Order: sequence, then C-alpha cells, then structure tokens
Amino acid sequence: MKKYTFLLLIALGLVACDPKDVQKTMEILTSSSELTQGEAGAGLKEALNLGVSHGTSLLSAKDGFFKSQYKILLPPDAQKVANKLQNVPGFTKVEDVILEKINRGAEDAAKKAKPIFVAAIKQMTFQDAFDILMGGDDAATKYLKKATYNQLYKEFNPVIINSLDKYQARKYWGDAVNTYNSIPFISNKANPDLDGYVTEQALKSLFLMVQKEEYDIRKNKAKRVSDLLKKVFAKQDK
Repeated sequence: MKKYTFLLLIALGLVACDPKDVQKTMEILTSSSELTQGEAGAGLKEALNLGVSHGTSLLSAKDGFFKSQYKILLPPDAQKVANKLQNVPGFTKVEDVILEKINRGAEDAAKKAKPIFVAAIKQMTFQDAFDILMGGDDAATKYLKKATYNQLYKEFNPVIINSLDKYQARKYWGDAVNTYNSIPFISNKANPDLDGYVTEQALKSLFLMVQKEEYDIRKNKAKRVSDLLKKVFAKQDK
C-alpha cells in the first residue's frame, strides 16, 4: 500500500508536466526491474540464435539457395567460360550445370552452419549490449559479422569444399576452366577457384538472413517469443 501511495504522490506532483512525460515516468517507476547489462546481452544472443536457426533452416532446405532471393550467381568468369565452351563436348551447358551445383553445395553446407554460428554467438561479450540494443535495426548483425566473420570463414570453408565435392562442382568447374584456359589466344585466364567464391556468397546470404530476423524481432512484437525478448526489446521500443 505504501508503494502505491508513494507513486500517487509523485504522479500528483507531475500534474503540471507534459502528459507524455508523466506517462513515461510512471512506466519507469512501476517497472518490476531495470534492464541489466546481462539481460540485454542474453536477449541479444537469444535474438541472434533465433535468426540463425530460422535462417539456416530456410537456406539448407532444397532450393533454399537455388530458387530463392539468396541464389548464388555464377562467378564473374563463368559467362565468358560458358560462351567459349558451348560447342565443346561435355561443357555445352556448363552455365546451367555449375549454377545448380554451387547452390546445391551451399544448401548442403548450410545444414552444418548453425553450430558454427551458435558457438560464435556464445563468445559475444555483454560490454556493448546496450549500445547494440539501442543501435540501428541491424546493429547486432553488424557486431556479429565484424567479430566473427574471419573465424566463420575458416571454419565454414572446409564445409563448403566437402559439399561442393559431394556434387562434384569443383571438379566440373576446374575441368571447364582448364579447358577454357587451354584455348589458343586466351589472354585473360579464368580462375578455377570455386570454393572461396561460394563460401563468401553463402556467408553473405546467411548474414542477410540473420539481419532479416533481427529486424523482424525489433519491429514485430509477435516475434518476441520469450519473456526475456519482450523485456529486452521493450527497452528499445521506448
């Protein structure tokens, strides 16, 4: 009872103030507890984990890359290689074949990406939690990318290589490029390296998915599926 009497006295003392200021003051006073740095950090990690889980699930499904807005396009050298080899037996449809193979490889690799991302998220400190929370709509994603991209690349690249080899994409592309490079009077040789390109494009798509999920959680209250998320992002809403 004393608590509510105290709050009432404060509210009466603010009658002359702007109604919006009074409302904001009352919300702060009646809040069960202030948001701690630990809660902010845990909430951001939970949001990122949700984004990673959803994103990797979508991208790892059949056609998650190949028939979506995240489709990995051919390397810059691919078109000139395809044009030159269109009449060479075994490579008449090199563009169509390699395009599907690299996207199938990325879809396969995405299945193994989640634990790599989760491990990286666990290493995120709480130091900048409040700044990230009150930052832009993709602040957490940018933080994660800056802090972990190089490590993710090193860990993700072997997965991409294994996935591409599963579909014989690297061998097919290497054979096509070597055939192209052996054509007389070809001055600008094509690059046979495929796994580096696909790794970069696949990680780009994964981060875009995480960014989309972060944006949804920030803007759509229905996406906040736990009490912690509701509390953390309520701070941002204010």
